[in-house]
Amino acid sequence: MLYIAVLTYIRPVEEIDACLADHIAWLEEGYQAGAFIASGRRVPRNGGVILVKEDSLEDVEARLSQDPFQTKGLAKVEVIPFEPSKRIAALEGVI
Repeated sequence: MLYIAVLTYIRPVEEIDACLADHIAWLEEGYQAGAFIASGRRVPRNGGVILVKEDSLEDVEARLSQDPFQTKGLAKVEVIPFEPSKRIAALEGVI
């Protein structure tokens, strides 16, 4: 199962920037664990998006709860589960 995590900043961008290094380190842990497929800023810069591969919504929520943006109350997150029915060949075995 795939999940789209949509983060929306609820604090000023200056506070986001002050926590960015911690957030990036947390993202790297997710990539190393094989949970994150892609991530990046929303345009305009009012949050971010993370494409997550986990076994359950509970696993996704547990991982996202460790994000410094969450622990410091800087962003809210919406998780959208989705089951891909088609994909490009390059993503076979990844999703």
